[in-house]
Amino acid sequence: MSGTSDKIKGRVKEAVGALTDDQRLKREGKLDQATGKIKKAVERVVDKAKDAVK
Repeated sequence: MSGTSDKIKGRVKEAVGALTDDQRLKREGKLDQATGKIKKAVERVVDKAKDAVK
């Protein structure tokens, strides 16, 4: 999955967890969002490295 899709999935999970008062789902949502942010940052670094090699 891409970083963006992880962030979206996390937001949805967190919102559903908040609506249903499911703390586990809210935590999973926050974790997915953090994972998405990390993936996005890594993607940017890889892209910059590829551009530097060209």
